Amino acid sequence: MSNSSSFNEFLLLAFADTRELQLLHFSLFLGIYLAALMGNGLIITAVACDHRLHTPMYFFLLSLSLLDLGTISLTVPKSMVNSLGDTRAISYSGCAAQVFFFFFLFSAEFYLLTVMAYDRYVAICRPLHYGTLMGSRACVKMAAAAWASGFLNAVLHTANTFTIPLCQGNVVEQFFCEIPQILKLSCSDAYLREVALSAVSLFLGFVCFVFIVLSYVQIFTVVLRMPSEQGRHKAFSMCLPHLAVVSLFISTVMFAYLKPPSLSSPALDLLLSVLYSLVPPTLNPLLYSMRNKELKDALKKLVQWVHCQHQ
Repeated sequence: MSNSSSFNEFLLLAFADTRELQLLHFSLFLGIYLAALMGNGLIITAVACDHRLHTPMYFFLLSLSLLDLGTISLTVPKSMVNSLGDTRAISYSGCAAQVFFFFFLFSAEFYLLTVMAYDRYVAICRPLHYGTLMGSRACVKMAAAAWASGFLNAVLHTANTFTIPLCQGNVVEQFFCEIPQILKLSCSDAYLREVALSAVSLFLGFVCFVFIVLSYVQIFTVVLRMPSEQGRHKAFSMCLPHLAVVSLFISTVMFAYLKPPSLSSPALDLLLSVLYSLVPPTLNPLLYSMRNKELKDALKKLVQWVHCQHQ
């Protein structure tokens, strides 16, 4: 195949080649997807409906849940449909759409986690200025900046990736379309433009990572100096869920993309892609609700209301 215009579909990596294993894959992904839908859906509904949760922290959490829903809805349903229909095909435009939206949602989520670290920093280290620095207008602007930055990032990477000639066939060694796997199909040195663009994105990601680390160094310095044990407990309850989500996000991405080439294999790449694309969206609601009494109370009220409506 001389270039990317000579075919109109890609072939994704299949999880299994026997009917029994395909049905098992479908069932597992369905369970994970429903858990993610329920967890993130409950958080979105609770934050939207409970006026006590109309604060900056929960506004950003609602935005995070929307991004998580988008990320997992982008990859899992298509994989389930392919498994159930015993096919590996995805259209050229469908693959381009997956690349664009996955990069958009993934980038926006990391930028949003950086904004959430700043919110925690202001709440604990500069509480007297919290109302001024984290007003509703400022929060909307910061969330919009995270989404817009992710969108711009996705436009640049997707446009660049799909203008590169592809000479190595149309088999994507992944269960969804992503840029590194598409680049493996490119001709000779044509992919170097995307490598340069990726280096810029990695630098921006590193800046965000350093900002998050420095924010938490300041936060823990202040928290450990608090004379009140109740105050320390409240501060840790505010910060630890976010820190756990950030750690999960960064660790799964680093394992997937920064592992030594000697460790790379189709099976390991597939396992890591499942970890970073499915695990964070599914576990984030649980991590945020475990130590958060306000969110737990709001979720209990929501569940009780739904139960009453069905009686």
